[in-house]
Amino acid sequence: MAEERSLEYTPTWVVAFICFIIVLLSLLAERGLHHLGKCLKRRRQDALFEALQKLKEELMLLGFISLMLTVSQAAIRHICVPRALVSNMFPLVSLKTPISLDPFLLTISCFYDFQGQVPLVSVEALHQLHIFIFVLAVFHVIFCASTMVLGGARIQQWKHWEDRFKKHPSQKEAAKRGHAQAHPHAHALHELFNANHEFFAMHAGGFWRRSVVISWLRSFFKQFYGSVTKSEYIALRQGFIMTHCPTNPSFNFHKYMLRTLEIDFKKVVSISWYLWLFVVVFLLLNVGGWNTYFWLSFLPLILLLMVGAKLENIISTLAVDVCEKRNRAEEAVIKPSDELFWFHKPEIVLQIIHFILFQNSFEIAFFFWILFTYGIHSCIMERLGFLIPRLVMGVLVQVLCSYSTLPLYALVTQMGSKFKKGIFDDVVQSTLEVWLEDTRSKGDSTSQTRRLEIQPTTPEAFNVQVDEVNECENPQVQ
Repeated sequence: MAEERSLEYTPTWVVAFICFIIVLLSLLAERGLHHLGKCLKRRRQDALFEALQKLKEELMLLGFISLMLTVSQAAIRHICVPRALVSNMFPLVSLKTPISLDPFLLTISCFYDFQGQVPLVSVEALHQLHIFIFVLAVFHVIFCASTMVLGGARIQQWKHWEDRFKKHPSQKEAAKRGHAQAHPHAHALHELFNANHEFFAMHAGGFWRRSVVISWLRSFFKQFYGSVTKSEYIALRQGFIMTHCPTNPSFNFHKYMLRTLEIDFKKVVSISWYLWLFVVVFLLLNVGGWNTYFWLSFLPLILLLMVGAKLENIISTLAVDVCEKRNRAEEAVIKPSDELFWFHKPEIVLQIIHFILFQNSFEIAFFFWILFTYGIHSCIMERLGFLIPRLVMGVLVQVLCSYSTLPLYALVTQMGSKFKKGIFDDVVQSTLEVWLEDTRSKGDSTSQTRRLEIQPTTPEAFNVQVDEVNECENPQVQ
């Protein structure tokens, strides 16, 4: 092997050329992200713009990790430890002794020249770890973006259901206009009645459907086909509007869902600290013979099926609750509530989906990293019997999350006790933020203001402010 040349023995044109290419690519990437951000701002896609900012933060973190590994590799390679500490827990089953330590690593000088000590890690191993972290982050962003795009496309298919209600008045409005004026919309009202009847018949018709076991089994299998039907969308939409926007029956619920999904995207695309901690644990457990990654590949699939079944079961629970209210001669309306969700917190569902996407991207990223670093025939590559199921489950999780679980999440989590930030358009939202900031600066601590700042529960609490700043009766999503 030829001796590696340092910078002082490298032609200047080679140094200048490589430096030019690196700077050029970096500037193109930076300018591309900058123009993408300006494009999102022009189109008033503030949620996606914030997601882009979060992506920039992740790139900055990756740059810092890269800098740390590059600068510290010379010092790390000279850290020596007793041979016994690096003589077990290898990713290869057949590796009983650290082959890489004899004799190559022993030729590297150590800070402590004691007998039996060996270097902690080689420069090559640090370089490969560096590449893996970068590949993991790239796959996570790609998987999250593709899931949100495909899930958003699935939700977009529901738009024609929403448009029918924007073209026709509600039953209450039609009754106010009189029988003669309500007659042209009789078909729409009849369709609404049929949708509600189908919804309750599907989920609460018959005693056997109210059985807990039957309900959960049906919820589990329903997520694989027609996870959201027209009757379910109409019923949940009506329940949301009657609870949060009773004076605005023409509220664009579909656009509101898409806005909240964009807001959630910036949370999903980020890699939180606990996810980096999971990476450390996964790398620790990659011991030859344990087949850790094979068994871990079941984790995102199991969690995804649990989330899908839970969301479907919430729909069934709402239908059964309305039927029980009818039997007690109470007001039979769908009542959103946080009690329907795990630990009474709808946001937990998003956190689980976040972990599922990260774990799935970790599995696929690790496979491709092994493939391009060591090759398909490398001994570190798992046997075909373990490898194919991992890839199949990775694809299955991605497809199921995109076309079933994520649309379910976007619809069902609106059944919480509180509405989400996306209920306001950009103008109203920014105006309210300015108003709240002025209120804080003036020291206004009235109970109404404190409720508005800390935990708004219904749009009615904001209607007075919206009337003043936007001259509209109810919060509209533009």
